[in-house]
Amino acid sequence: MSHTQALCRFLADLAYAQLPEPVLARTEDLYLDWLASALASQGAHPIPLFERYAQKMGPSSGPAQVIVNGGSSSAYFAALVNGASSHLVEQDDLHNSSVLHPATVVFPAALAAAQDLGKSGRDLLLASVAGYEAGIRIGEFMGRSHYRIFHTTATVGTLAAAVAVGKLLDFNEEQFINLLGSAGTQAAGLWEFLRDAADSKQLHTAKAAADGLLAAYLTADGLTGARNILEGDQGLAAGMSTDAEPSKLSADLGRRWALLETSFKFHASCRHTHPAADALLEVMQREGLGAADIAHVETRVHQGAIDVLGRVTVPTSVHQAKFSMGTVLGLIAVHGKAGLTEFHQWALSDPAVSAFRDNVSMALDAEVDGAYPQRWLGRVIVSTVDGRSLHGAIDEPKGDPGNTLSRAELADKFQRLTQFSGARSPAQAHALIDKVWNLRNAASMAHWL
Repeated sequence: MSHTQALCRFLADLAYAQLPEPVLARTEDLYLDWLASALASQGAHPIPLFERYAQKMGPSSGPAQVIVNGGSSSAYFAALVNGASSHLVEQDDLHNSSVLHPATVVFPAALAAAQDLGKSGRDLLLASVAGYEAGIRIGEFMGRSHYRIFHTTATVGTLAAAVAVGKLLDFNEEQFINLLGSAGTQAAGLWEFLRDAADSKQLHTAKAAADGLLAAYLTADGLTGARNILEGDQGLAAGMSTDAEPSKLSADLGRRWALLETSFKFHASCRHTHPAADALLEVMQREGLGAADIAHVETRVHQGAIDVLGRVTVPTSVHQAKFSMGTVLGLIAVHGKAGLTEFHQWALSDPAVSAFRDNVSMALDAEVDGAYPQRWLGRVIVSTVDGRSLHGAIDEPKGDPGNTLSRAELADKFQRLTQFSGARSPAQAHALIDKVWNLRNAASMAHWL
């Protein structure tokens, strides 16, 4: 049996009763975090473009809800818009060792299909766990080399979304094999957009969620796909990786719940900036420093951070600023945090943030690079105006599994994100939080919002 076959057999056999309570509770937490990210993008460019496209090309209403505008459409177009909207504000989750943002591709596809198919909250949770477990393992299988050129959430995300919908459709092992073939042949997404401050990142997740759903619905109707799309000589790894490890596809299935390893985002920026941001905060708080006391910050980073963040020198949009190490650290130093409000008010307009940005550098660090992607270490060297050299070190950034967000912190984050966009009043947000934490008891996901 190949590793792909083993994965597909596990997915076909996975049942709700097998899911441990911590996995169920964590999935509800991840769903809440995803929903906050989607609502936070209401009205923000380029999400209305996706809304207008769905309105033009899809039905005027349908069984699946479009989160940002309260409307509805077919499952395909709802997944498309919800996939785009939940990846804009850079607050959605990340799994470290796969470098995958699972929520922004799995939940849009799973929710749309669950509403279309009349499924329950338990069905949605089971499907989401399947999507996470498959997506994370496929991301780990693809290796570090894949991420240098390809946006893993776009490529691997297509397969993760497909698996979630396939589980809602109660696929057997053979159908999952065909499903991966049809999803994998559509997988795409390149990092080049970062150089131009382009909007492609939202297109990536929109298409991953929608195309995963497309692959699943066509498979259910009899479409076949390549049987060895992951490990084959002309498959995904052959074309998109130089260090793929097939054994990671099937390692510890049913024993290691990879979903539990997913990190929540604390800062509203690319996750590669978070370790250094936390390390800088630690130094500033420990030494009682203000931004004016700091002459230079050298961040000691892994190669993946250089590959992604190194594309951005002087950001020209708020979204691009979230991929600028200097801007993120400038917001931390000058304003004390790098949240949505700080980015929109100060990232591009505050001279103090810009000045600080120009005094931040990145350097490859052997220890940090050796630990990545399993661990994202934060290391900084802060040079002060008065001539001191201060070291900061964080081994688990805020939001990592060992330093996670509590339910109270997740509820606070949900309130902040929904108030930022005005998508929900505090009372409405509170009611929605309670609803998410009772997701397993929802008899139907239809009209759930």
